[in-house]
Amino acid sequence: MLARNVRLSLKRINRVRPALKRRALATTTANADLNDLVSFFDYPSHRASWSRTPTGLFGQHALVSPASFHNLAIATLVRAQLLTERIVRARQSRDELLKAVKNLDRLSDMLCSVIDLAELVRNAHPDPEWVQSADEAYEHLCEYMNVLNTNVGLYETLRDVLSDPSITSTLSREAHQTALTFWRTLKSPDQSSPRTARALCIAVLEILDLGLGSRLQQQSRFTQRDLLIYPGSLQAQMIMRSAPGEDPGENTPEQIELARLVGSDSFAHMALGDKMAKSRVALQNVRQFLDTLLDHTRPHAQQALHALSLRKQVHLNADTLPVIQAWDRDYYCPPEPPAPPIPLPTLTLGTVFQALSRLFQSLYGVTLRPVELSPGEVWHQDVKKLEVVDETDGLLGWIYTDLFARRNKSSGAAHYTVRCSRRTDDDDDAGDLLPEENHMPLVEMSRQFEAGGRHRIPDGTFQLPVVVLLTEFTRAPSPSRGPAVLEWHEVLTLFHEMGHAMHSMIGRTEYQNVSGTRCATDFVELPSILMEHFLTSPAVLALFGAPPRASDADAVANHHEDPCRNIDTYGQILLAALDQTYHSRAAMDPAFDSTAALAWLHGQRGIVPYVPGTSWQTQFGHLFGYGATYYSYLFDRAIAARVWRQLFIHDPLDRATGERYKAGILKHGGGEDPWAMLGSLLNAPELAGGDEQAMREVGRWRIEEEVAVPGRH
Repeated sequence: MLARNVRLSLKRINRVRPALKRRALATTTANADLNDLVSFFDYPSHRASWSRTPTGLFGQHALVSPASFHNLAIATLVRAQLLTERIVRARQSRDELLKAVKNLDRLSDMLCSVIDLAELVRNAHPDPEWVQSADEAYEHLCEYMNVLNTNVGLYETLRDVLSDPSITSTLSREAHQTALTFWRTLKSPDQSSPRTARALCIAVLEILDLGLGSRLQQQSRFTQRDLLIYPGSLQAQMIMRSAPGEDPGENTPEQIELARLVGSDSFAHMALGDKMAKSRVALQNVRQFLDTLLDHTRPHAQQALHALSLRKQVHLNADTLPVIQAWDRDYYCPPEPPAPPIPLPTLTLGTVFQALSRLFQSLYGVTLRPVELSPGEVWHQDVKKLEVVDETDGLLGWIYTDLFARRNKSSGAAHYTVRCSRRTDDDDDAGDLLPEENHMPLVEMSRQFEAGGRHRIPDGTFQLPVVVLLTEFTRAPSPSRGPAVLEWHEVLTLFHEMGHAMHSMIGRTEYQNVSGTRCATDFVELPSILMEHFLTSPAVLALFGAPPRASDADAVANHHEDPCRNIDTYGQILLAALDQTYHSRAAMDPAFDSTAALAWLHGQRGIVPYVPGTSWQTQFGHLFGYGATYYSYLFDRAIAARVWRQLFIHDPLDRATGERYKAGILKHGGGEDPWAMLGSLLNAPELAGGDEQAMREVGRWRIEEEVAVPGRH
């Protein structure tokens, strides 16, 4: 607390100094921070603070032991019930209706701040007791949140708000976007009826008998109670995003039946409801995008296929060009691990974070600064903490990094939002209903937990975001082995996840439900994929410490000449089209055959022959994990390539361009329509409507600079 006050005092003094001195001081501090990053990550010192009295996870005194998760969950439920009742009663008072959107956002933040924290602990904490406690808190709060999604009173309050022009006219665009987000989540009285819930339960049980929902079955065994799955709940979506058995054709009807029970015509209609594809014509728009993308990518894929056929002809000493079969791809074009386009120095973890901070400083005036941990603040000694500081706005938030593989840690790479940004000085806590006297300590516990991380800036008081980056890099630094040295695919992964992290940091919104990465899921990957493009630029690669050379530009230009990338991209587009077919109304036909659908698609649009008697689709889990949204990653890759080529490719460190992207995309989170943001950024008014024409236009943007590595999100 003392250190923060000192920084604020210095900032106030600096305002009256000449601008030149201000910039000189900022540059000196930034350079020192960059040097600190190398030693911070490459030569860590595990201090004796671990033996002192713990402050609690993330500095929260309410989380000093595994059992404290249970108490925090109960405290959160008590306070959430009081706030829910206040919102339900809002229809009795115009003044309360004016506060309803803000209070809904407060309620969501109250629950999500504990749910998201529990989700992180479940996946990262090495102590089984902490994991079990987090599991229980997660299940209890998710169950309550799912009940809220079918709360008729909340639905009616928000309906009254959105149907009253005298109220909606007072909402900012961000507040209105937040209200619409809640509107899409809450169910109408017909969808919330006990009859619908019972019908959904029956459908769920039938699917569970077929092997679905392992996590839900574990929950049932643990609680020794029947499961009640509410329409639109997280559990219902969990089930609909899975598939039993090996043949999707046998099970897709159950998924679509579940979608109908929650008020959708098909699973795809339900999944695309809040996407850039626009819910009312979503299926048509997605298919338009994929068809256009196939048309524009096919010539490049066929050219690549011809190159592969030439390799096969030479190998077989054949007189004519042979047909490339599905199994030829890896043989004649064996996958190689990604490599940097130019020679680089040893990429230690500290060197990479130093380069990231230099990049963010050049583009946004934002730096990464090491922070010493308090005892008990983190769950493992490998975890590091960074504060993210803007040269104008000051502290933006905190990033915790947990980057090295260990036993029982979740696999893959992910960005966890532990706490979202939101404005708090306009919270009307005084208007909340009073608890019973014996619940006062619980309410106070919840309030203290919520108060952590608030920060006053010139615009008001904000709850600052906290994110955690989880990866499974292979080797942690140690005194005996020295710094951790990253492979190039690990550098790509770190840049990708830091794209998400900066979206969370810069996306400072007044409502947490639209902050940072809480935006349309077919838009959320834009900042992260764009970060990978920066690794194709010699100017950015020089930030790692390699002196630029005249030949670097040519080396980068020729780096991605592997013909297989175009074949793979075309195959990925076909899979996205297949994903739409498997989650459409057509799958409700009793005669629907998923393998026949695959064979038909290959016959119509494929470039590699389908192999009769095979059912490759049963091995591709993303067809169910993404569930009608597999196109999203392609969509964002196309957008990111366009943004890179139109804005950054010629001068990727230009501050004016970085500020334009920061102000036009990053700072809004999900608070603005993504099509409007994109149209403005690219000076493309034809995109603003987000209609069929806009989807077709994005489909024309060929996916270039193939730098993506699967498995990141």
